[in-house]
Amino acid sequence: MKASVLDQQDPLANYRHQFHMPRTGGQDQRYFCGNSLGLMPKDARKHVEKVLSQWSAEGVEAHFKGHSQWMPYHGLVRDDLAALVGAEPLEVVAMNSLTVNLHLLMATFYRPQGARRKILMEARAFPSDRHAVASQVLWNGGDPDVDLIEVAAEPDADLIDPDALDAAIAEHGEQLALVLLPGIQYVTGQAFDTARHTAAAHSVGAKIGFDLAHAVGNLPLSLHDAGPDFAVWCSYKYLNSGPGAVAGAFVHSRHAHSELPRLAGWWGHQESTRFKMGPQFVPTPGAEGWQLSNPPILAMAPLRASLPIFRQAGMQALRRKSELLTSHLESKLLDRLGDELSIVTPKEPTQRGCQLSIRLNRGRELGQRMYQTLLAQGVVCDWREPDILRASPVPLYTKFADCDDLVSALAAELEKN
Repeated sequence: MKASVLDQQDPLANYRHQFHMPRTGGQDQRYFCGNSLGLMPKDARKHVEKVLSQWSAEGVEAHFKGHSQWMPYHGLVRDDLAALVGAEPLEVVAMNSLTVNLHLLMATFYRPQGARRKILMEARAFPSDRHAVASQVLWNGGDPDVDLIEVAAEPDADLIDPDALDAAIAEHGEQLALVLLPGIQYVTGQAFDTARHTAAAHSVGAKIGFDLAHAVGNLPLSLHDAGPDFAVWCSYKYLNSGPGAVAGAFVHSRHAHSELPRLAGWWGHQESTRFKMGPQFVPTPGAEGWQLSNPPILAMAPLRASLPIFRQAGMQALRRKSELLTSHLESKLLDRLGDELSIVTPKEPTQRGCQLSIRLNRGRELGQRMYQTLLAQGVVCDWREPDILRASPVPLYTKFADCDDLVSALAAELEKN
């Protein structure tokens, strides 16, 4: 079906108008980089300016006045965030940045004892995750060369076999303290089954957490039912909340009232007695008990613009469009340029989100040059070493015609080379 017809029939087409579209050469960009930085919701400015107005007019009293007072401000995004990740409100909190949250939750859930000292994760993980895991092993007196298990794809393959992953968990089971996996692998775009791998980890007595940076706002999630011990994510990609925006964390409700050790801070203290300023830490039940400091209100404000869009559109409807968009782009790429490229991302929609990872057959140098050329033309993808061009048709603001434009621009440049 033609892109123009698909765009006319798209029930979510108007959501594009809720975002500012960057422009190049006087026209809207064809923006395929929401997997790196999502576009700005038009209502974000309103919420940030509201905080600035409160600050200028009320000073410290803005902590306690009005519906959007600052003291419970993080609670204003909690319900929408919980719904988005399939969790109970008790289980989620918006706080810090992704890697800070990862460290905080590994401090609780990576507790090496006796023979259980190892962490299992995917090979070629996002560097920040790998750095965090290795440093946690060292911090606990271990050796990453011994205590870090990295499950890789087979030689000459890009994707990790889920059966091989579960087999590795079973093989190292008695030595595993923690399994850490992505929701979607950032280079290949491969999605991982949270429920399946959680069951595999728990069956051998290990804890498990997920980095959902590329899954939240991209895939429907059911964290409570899937049952991992924890999860972390950033919000500046598919959640469209701005560069370096406040991240999120999930801690399953079975841990809500536990006395698990943690790195504590005053904002994680029980709300009813927080301002008695006592020396003993009494954690707030649930994920909020892992907070450290009072939330950065200006940095959290854009979440109040972005999260309601997901509630209004509905994650299931967004997923349906995502599958159509991604398949449309994939089909156009392969039909027109199948001899010039390969798509690393799984073909099966259940095993991917909206990202397609593209490798040009003529090599890395040409791929980098194509990326830069497309960017100059206002067709915005991104590049990941060593040889991957990533393109993400985000259902909230990408048109089917944008996908055709990307393929046409890539074809035109390849013909010149």
